[in-house]
Amino acid sequence: MHPPLTLHRHPMCAEVIEAFQKCHVNHPVKKFFGECTDLKIKLDQCFRQEKALKRKANFEESKKFKERLQAYKREMAEENREH
Repeated sequence: MHPPLTLHRHPMCAEVIEAFQKCHVNHPVKKFFGECTDLKIKLDQCFRQEKALKRKANFEESKKFKERLQAYKREMAEENREH
């Protein structure tokens, strides 16, 4: 199973999505017998790559946020000690 095949949510995989959808339209019966399987495999690989990139970007963003939060906490602790 794959996520909804919306181009705006998966810009990296747009070409594969379009080819996969076209295959399903052009082969309404053969799609059930493996006609579009190669495209499905490519689609799954593309989604995995896309997810890995998003995960890495989210991790980096999270790391930066944690660093800012730690700096803020240190700053607040120093201010509290001064008062």
